[in-house]
Amino acid sequence: MTPVLRFAPSPTGRLHVGNISIAMRNWLFARKNKGKFILRMDDTDTVRNAPEFVEGILEDMAWLGLTHDQYLHQSDRFGKYDAAVETLKKAGRLYPCYETPEELSFKRKQQLARGKPPIYDRAALKLTDEDRAKLEASGLKPHWRFKLGSEKIQWIDLVHGKVEFEGDKLTDPVLIREDGMPLYTLSSVVDDVDLGVTHIFRGDDHIANTAVQIQLIDALGGDGSKFTFCHMPLLTDATGAGLSKRTGSLSIQNMREDGIEPMAILCLLYSLGTSESQHITFDLNELVERFETAHINRSSPKFSFEELLHVNEKLLHHMPYSMAQPRLKEMGLELDEPTWDHLKANIKKFADIRHQHDVCFGEITPIIEEPDFIKQALELLPNEPWDENTWATWTGAIKEKTGRAGKQLFMPLRQCLTGEAHGPEMKYLLPLIGYKKTVARLEGKQG
Repeated sequence: MTPVLRFAPSPTGRLHVGNISIAMRNWLFARKNKGKFILRMDDTDTVRNAPEFVEGILEDMAWLGLTHDQYLHQSDRFGKYDAAVETLKKAGRLYPCYETPEELSFKRKQQLARGKPPIYDRAALKLTDEDRAKLEASGLKPHWRFKLGSEKIQWIDLVHGKVEFEGDKLTDPVLIREDGMPLYTLSSVVDDVDLGVTHIFRGDDHIANTAVQIQLIDALGGDGSKFTFCHMPLLTDATGAGLSKRTGSLSIQNMREDGIEPMAILCLLYSLGTSESQHITFDLNELVERFETAHINRSSPKFSFEELLHVNEKLLHHMPYSMAQPRLKEMGLELDEPTWDHLKANIKKFADIRHQHDVCFGEITPIIEEPDFIKQALELLPNEPWDENTWATWTGAIKEKTGRAGKQLFMPLRQCLTGEAHGPEMKYLLPLIGYKKTVARLEGKQG
């Protein structure tokens, strides 16, 4: 059987790393098993949905390389949900309820005070036709609940193993709001059945929902036992707090604008919450080949932006010239392969290469804290031609003349020639900077 998986975001905000962690594992499983990956906009919340968020989700997924095989909107499928509602009503599995939110809250508090689970008491099932008519005449509109069976619900989860629920210990879920709009539980199940979804990978906050949805699948003519579920621990921030679409700093959009590489995000998310060591690659297919659900842990992983920056840096240090060259050209930088290989070792984001370019070929302000020492160094500067041995020749002569060694010798020279305390090896930089600029900087001039 060909596996069919889906990622179903709600366009009520931009995607964050927690969303992408779930989306990526759906995508990896589909690709590894020659399956189908569906991108479905769960956009039935007409109040909170926004077109710019739809476009943002598509943009983020494309930028990350998580391509889809089918794309659809739930807002185009209300006819399907209406038909499902009629099926459930005819089967006696959907019933109208008239309690207000305040009344339901009061009932839950009473149940908790008595040491009972806060599940709906099915009081609405005792209403007569006359009772319902009076309630509706008073202006109340019903919400509709799905009547759960009392039987045991169980499945083998790819992360949690055997999971069991007793149907009579779960609350009958609301499927239709007072305004007639279907809620997530109904629309998601209808679409999963209709689209032939076989595997559902999502956060472990949905485990109880799965028990309800298995019964709903069966009630709508499907077979809940044929679905494979994988409930993964939710990503948290560095403090252990949950992520949300209001966590702007962790949105994919902000990371892209901040210069983070897409594969840095995917490489880090791939290893978080698993037993695997971090793997740096530019090829998504490598992650596809490595992916195993057995490696997913049950504990919630913490996402650190500092760790992402570190992964981003490591990725750039491994970036081949063939991949960098088109981007360099877009920036108006003409660097050959040896120069790229030398300079990339000191960049944390790709845009940093412009500064490294300027250190070698543009103008910088020299840092001269010991002018007498720098003057001596200028007097000992070798004539051209220069190569990778020139730095050793020059610093050797300076050492012999001044008696300096180590940091006392090298740091003043680096600061003067590059304006920085750290950077690529000077034996590579010095020939790139060249004799003319080196003299100017040793003289304290911009160059």
